[in-house]
Amino acid sequence: MPEAPYSIFNSRDLDDIHREIQEVYLGNARPWVIGYSGGKDSTTALQLVWYALGELPPEQRKYPIYVVSSDTLVETPVIVSYITGTLDRIEATANEEEMPFQTALVRPKTEDTFWVNLIGKGYPAPYSRFRWCTDRMKIQPANRFILDKASEHGEVIMVLGVRKGESATRDQVLSLHRMKNSLLSRHTTLPNAFVYTPVVDFTMEDVWMYLLSNPSPWGGDNRQLVTLYRNTSAQGECPLVVDETTPSCGNSRFGCWTCTVVTKDKAMEGLIDNGENWMLPLLEFRDFLAETQDPEKKPEIREHRRRNGQVTILNNKLVHGPYTLEFCKELLEKLLTTQQQVRQDGPDPGTKLITDDELEEIRKIWRTERQDWQDAVPQIYAEIVGDRDWIVDDTTSFTEKDKQILAAVCNEKGIPVTLVAKLLDTERQMDGMSRRAGIQSRIDEIFHEDWRSEEEVRAGLDDGDFQQ
Repeated sequence: MPEAPYSIFNSRDLDDIHREIQEVYLGNARPWVIGYSGGKDSTTALQLVWYALGELPPEQRKYPIYVVSSDTLVETPVIVSYITGTLDRIEATANEEEMPFQTALVRPKTEDTFWVNLIGKGYPAPYSRFRWCTDRMKIQPANRFILDKASEHGEVIMVLGVRKGESATRDQVLSLHRMKNSLLSRHTTLPNAFVYTPVVDFTMEDVWMYLLSNPSPWGGDNRQLVTLYRNTSAQGECPLVVDETTPSCGNSRFGCWTCTVVTKDKAMEGLIDNGENWMLPLLEFRDFLAETQDPEKKPEIREHRRRNGQVTILNNKLVHGPYTLEFCKELLEKLLTTQQQVRQDGPDPGTKLITDDELEEIRKIWRTERQDWQDAVPQIYAEIVGDRDWIVDDTTSFTEKDKQILAAVCNEKGIPVTLVAKLLDTERQMDGMSRRAGIQSRIDEIFHEDWRSEEEVRAGLDDGDFQQ
């Protein structure tokens, strides 16, 4: 007879798994932080912990358990709605049943969000060799929460819904940092944090069998989760990312609707194919971002200098820097237009694909770092969405007309207009400050940037006399 496929339930029953969770909880006087992504694995881990602790007397449930989800602000809207609704139910049910669960939704700082970096600073759409988004948008927000709780309580135990075989790197790290004679591992980077993985030996089939055989203790519907996976064709999920070894999102996953690291967004395509037609503008915007990675388009939409003002040559080829300001304006226009379409056709007329704080931050970056004397953000917003109040800048500001006059003078003298504009912006920003010690060093930095035009740089490459 053929050997039966492996299942954790061939050797352990739920009572045994519950007892293990109870022993870890009672044997380690530390609060727990459960990473909850809304997917099948993290739901299984959370549900197991809930049922196991529910069997304990109330007086023994004394260590708080924080259920933490990550919202990058560009999560697929359907998933965001599912997660936030679940967190609300968990919080309400925990209060009713005197369970020690508290929920938290962590977000990146405004200066670290996707749109502030992409549209504000001009970072190119992420790809496999430049995945600038993960650390800023996922790792840092989660780690700030964990470190805050570790500081408050001394130490914490992180409960992650990771399973063996999902990531070879993760498997290796788990085995290397496993504490002797303990079910806990030391966290790879966070001090005073330990890791517990209650579903590490579950197979995917075990996970689904458990969820469909055991109802959600906070009043959710696990069959809705099955439907969500079926509609998105998702085989994986984006877990709470706390370090570089956490399994990344695969080709079919729950995650950011803007993700350009994958070739195709099968999850969003699956949702659209299953009736969520209002998400089509999101998919089109995502595909537009992916197209910007085409090498032939880079000279048209990206600066020839890096953000530090220097030119980079690799293998005798020019390495392009951030998106040009003009292309960033186009991106903002497209994003706001997409937002209007989603508001009109989607389930929520108040949908915000970009927050007010992000718009203000982009506006500040454009004006202080990218010489946007036109002050384009309010104008673009007014044309597409309508009027709104903006933060008043009470410092002396230049106008688009000033920029035109400056350009005429600089062109006549053969001086880069951006150089002079940067110098003027630096003086404007420090005008009226009691301490101006840093202005000279900032001026020196500006003068030491590479102010050659792209044509001059390419001519140097052709002549073989490029100097970086």
